[in-house]
Amino acid sequence: MSEFVLGIEVDGDGYHPAAWRRAHHTQAQLLTGARSRTVVAAAENAGFTFASFDDSPIGPADGPDIAGRIDAVNRAAFVAGTTSTIGLVPVISTTFAEPFHTSSQLATLDYASRGRAGWITTRSPEPEAAAAFGVPVPSESKSAADQRDSVRVAQALWDSWDDDAVIRDHATGRFLDRTKLHYVDFEGENFSVKGPSIVPRPPQGRVVVFGRPGEVPADLIDVAIVSGTSPAEIRAAVDDARTAGAARVIVDVYVAIDLDTATAAQRIADLDAHTPHDLPAGSFGFSGTPTELVAALTSLADVADGARIHPLVLDEDLRTLTRSVLPPLIESGVVSRPLIGATLRDHLGLDRPANLLGAR
Repeated sequence: MSEFVLGIEVDGDGYHPAAWRRAHHTQAQLLTGARSRTVVAAAENAGFTFASFDDSPIGPADGPDIAGRIDAVNRAAFVAGTTSTIGLVPVISTTFAEPFHTSSQLATLDYASRGRAGWITTRSPEPEAAAAFGVPVPSESKSAADQRDSVRVAQALWDSWDDDAVIRDHATGRFLDRTKLHYVDFEGENFSVKGPSIVPRPPQGRVVVFGRPGEVPADLIDVAIVSGTSPAEIRAAVDDARTAGAARVIVDVYVAIDLDTATAAQRIADLDAHTPHDLPAGSFGFSGTPTELVAALTSLADVADGARIHPLVLDEDLRTLTRSVLPPLIESGVVSRPLIGATLRDHLGLDRPANLLGAR
């Protein structure tokens, strides 16, 4: 079994919609590059294996907690050059994005990060999302087919260049060996792609694909993301994902930690007084001391391959995770610090995939 890994969601100010009320920055700073760089640097220094960047085509809702975000791939690309070990994993919905563009964006991110890119594939079935693009609301079957086919065509496009296709022969003026580029010739239910890609094969061979079981066939994802409200539900979800063929399985954990100034329960109550909020259905929520969180994650390491932490308030909880949670987990050997020069696949215990098109 691979080592237990920890990821952290860094979108916005935290998972609670009113988290901005306890943030350590002004609201004008939220969408700045400096803010993204500071948060991801803190997560990297703490020893997290990857940071994920949530995204959605739906604009901010009306109300007291209006939020905004910048495109997830752009945020990940911005911090790529200032980080050295942490994986960068943006969310990209397949419902309206062109798969050729998605594959190119992610391959470029893999180059910018020197092999640390991932992709959380999702759908956007909401009417508001369709309205943002000025198109009809897609059926569930079309959304499912587009997600499946988008992942397939992205992986094929990453394979459309052999690893040694780029030759850079200055003497002859040849940049690449065109015999080592391959047509994809993909025919899906709703689109077709000829190929090849406009970006050479990514450093990892293929960008690491994260997805939820049931949304994407297990053979198309490298890391399954599961949820559960209790240890028993989590174990069952992990077992189901592995039975379906998932290579690695991580668990979403929503975390609120006791601070010196207020308990987790008090912090949640304070935010709920402004905006009542429930966790996503079927999710696991932790509320307690740093020591209790260390124990919970240690127990989870016996079940899953990793966890993705969703902090209640990013500024407050990340500081406590850095000081009081990651150090004992690293010292005990439950998790290991990512190494400079290693890829995200290396840290997840995933092999570099063979080029299926080049082998034809």
